[in-house]
Amino acid sequence: MAAKRVLDVGCGTGAILRRARAEGHGGRLCGLDPDPAMLGQAAVSDAAEWVLAPAADAAWRGEFDLAIMSGNAFQCLLDDRTTADSLAAVRRALADGGRFVFDTRNPAAAAWRSWTSERPFAFTDPLGEPMEVSQRASEPDEQGVVTVDAYFTASYWDEPLKASCGLRFVDAAHLDRLLHAAGFAVEDRFGAFDGRAFDPAASGSIITVAAAV
Repeated sequence: MAAKRVLDVGCGTGAILRRARAEGHGGRLCGLDPDPAMLGQAAVSDAAEWVLAPAADAAWRGEFDLAIMSGNAFQCLLDDRTTADSLAAVRRALADGGRFVFDTRNPAAAAWRSWTSERPFAFTDPLGEPMEVSQRASEPDEQGVVTVDAYFTASYWDEPLKASCGLRFVDAAHLDRLLHAAGFAVEDRFGAFDGRAFDPAASGSIITVAAAV
């Protein structure tokens, strides 16, 4: 609660900011997300300002003390240019000395290798009809992007419905170069949310605290 002005980049449905307000945060809370459906769910609440835009389009100048990017949203930045533009926008949004805190998966842990389904998962859709979903994950491409394909099967479709997304895996050294170029200095880094130290070879996550310099 120490940061009076907080920006949640890639806020999704706004769960973090809504919880912060419910638990007594009395300052400025702002959520930014490029997905209209997600932000539409967030905007049902008046706990924060809600802005529809990608991170790179953030137009604030020195208006926040803390920016966060949670839920591995950082991995949705799929190349260096998009990442650099997004980091530059976050830096501009922060006052000097502000903090940017975010998490991303550590490529050394190769989490994607556990994402391909061994068998379909069966469930009931909102209409009460049976549905199955299976998932396949690629190996990273030259940019570190893993493509995840999900296949949904139901009796009312002639063939499975496919949905795909990309998630980029970037190691800590590469992150540090991008952060430095955008005007950040890494202050701290953790390998898990319990505060354990980051191990480049083994940690599942790269949780970074960076200062705007």
